[in-house]
Amino acid sequence: MCGLFGVVNYKQIEMKTPYDMSCVQAVFHRGPDEGGMFYGKHVFLGHRRLSVVDIEQGKQPMSFHHYTMVYNGELYNTEEIREELKALGYTFKGHSDTEVLLKAYVCFGEKVVEKLNGIYAFAVWNSKEQTLYVARDRAGVKPLYYSLLPDGIIVASEQKQILHYTQKNEVTIEGFQELLGVGPSHTPGNGLFKGIKELKPGHYMVVKSGGIKITKYWDLVAKEHTDDFETTVEKTREILVDAIKRQLVSDVPLCTFLSGGLDSSIITAIAANEMKNLHTFSIDYEDNRKYFQKTAFTVSEDNDFIKLMSDRFHTNHHYCVITNQDLADALKDAVLLRDMPGMADVDSSLHWFCKEIKKDFTVGLSGECADEIFGGYPWFYREPMNGMFPWLRDLAIRNTLLKPEWQEKLNLVGYATDRFNESIAQADIVEGDSALNNEKRQLTYLNIKWFMTTLLDRKDRMSMGASLEVRVPFADHRIMEYLYNVPWDMKFYGNEEKGLLRKAMEGILPNEVLYRKKNPYPKTHNPHYTAIVQALLREALSDETSILHEIFDENKLWALANSDDEIITRPWFGQLMTQPQLIAYLYQFHVWFKAYQLNIVE
Repeated sequence: MCGLFGVVNYKQIEMKTPYDMSCVQAVFHRGPDEGGMFYGKHVFLGHRRLSVVDIEQGKQPMSFHHYTMVYNGELYNTEEIREELKALGYTFKGHSDTEVLLKAYVCFGEKVVEKLNGIYAFAVWNSKEQTLYVARDRAGVKPLYYSLLPDGIIVASEQKQILHYTQKNEVTIEGFQELLGVGPSHTPGNGLFKGIKELKPGHYMVVKSGGIKITKYWDLVAKEHTDDFETTVEKTREILVDAIKRQLVSDVPLCTFLSGGLDSSIITAIAANEMKNLHTFSIDYEDNRKYFQKTAFTVSEDNDFIKLMSDRFHTNHHYCVITNQDLADALKDAVLLRDMPGMADVDSSLHWFCKEIKKDFTVGLSGECADEIFGGYPWFYREPMNGMFPWLRDLAIRNTLLKPEWQEKLNLVGYATDRFNESIAQADIVEGDSALNNEKRQLTYLNIKWFMTTLLDRKDRMSMGASLEVRVPFADHRIMEYLYNVPWDMKFYGNEEKGLLRKAMEGILPNEVLYRKKNPYPKTHNPHYTAIVQALLREALSDETSILHEIFDENKLWALANSDDEIITRPWFGQLMTQPQLIAYLYQFHVWFKAYQLNIVE
């Protein structure tokens, strides 16, 4: 994986500015192995590289004829495209996917994205036509932001690069509505800061003098599912196994994440059957067994299942245990890597974990995205949506923490409701199909476009912050396309969450893991961690210049910072983010505003 940065300015012939390379270096963590830059008429392209495939011949920016490309990602159908290009007369110097992608673009033009299976964000400059082509993968695994200039554009892997170039650190009222109304998720395309947008997943952009044109090349399409259950099981297994095997290709050490749950265990089992001496990693928290509390979401501990999987598939397993202090200390780094407050210690623990893995490995495979695609979350089968994103369980929690004037100004419930209604209207359904199947299609659409991208953002920023490439096989677009139309009674086979996935993996996993009740990503249950983040919030509130004083009800924040009682009794986002995570999030909010020296604008 890598980091990219580019500027096109049709009014400026000589592109060299003091900011060009510093904007590239701002994401050094994404590519510590080497860097490169390209200057041309009206254009600058810069790149930081994390070397994974064809270390010698995959250097960037890469040029071919009058085309120059910077690229962040991995292609999993590289060899098929290479063979197609060879048949058309193309030759290759190495075996990198970068060279294949560049020559595929030269050959197929804008429609090249329709041929790709992978995770990617890339930009290609055509010096002859003076145009820039920019594209992003279907699921949004790899980030891509842009900001328009009077006659040009800035493109970047992370928002901090654009902020550094423009020297304008401004957040609008809508940005606060995003953060506090629908955050840590975000509206597709919204970049939070004024003037910064996100190129949506499944879209590409063409930049010319005089403007840009953005085209959607992929979306979830509803159609009748005609396969019987046995065929559906067979196809599900076939696509998933193929997706995992494709993502095992690497010229550097590769491992898997192993939580002991269904999704990571599937990946580990298939990887172990393909590789010798597979290493696996899990994360746990200081004294977690001592303080573990069973909830409706977290029903059992992981370690016994991890050991069962490691023993069965003969993996070299590494148990990584994070301390309360390390977990809290990493909260600040998590903000700086995300460029905004995120999922609190759900983020910081992952960043710490990835740094542990990076000590010996450069690539890991992880089980994200299965729950959104296969219907694994409780909100798929327990509760109706009732006009709101199901992972925003109680917006009143957020609203009552604000000062009255900010409650009125932000109108969080109205903002989130509008975003929900806009999104649900975009979900493709099949006229004549059952109301249940179409409702589950809509819910799947929301989960893939909103909740899944939140977790993918988290995975990308926290892992790349440790210079670790993490691949997510369940995000293969073939899996998303097929499962979108599978009827709910098949997905929920046996009246069990992800019943279809479990059935498809029979014979691959031991039954104890195959039919284990779903557990989310592990989090700390240790009250000592709560005490640490309470102290951090008190420290922030003691700063008279903190943004917390301007926006929030100080008495309520002090109560959270001092109370031993559980004031917040329900998750305020997803399944994991309860009172300790809310306290940590508020501290992150303070850190973010200070570190980025932000201004509020209308």
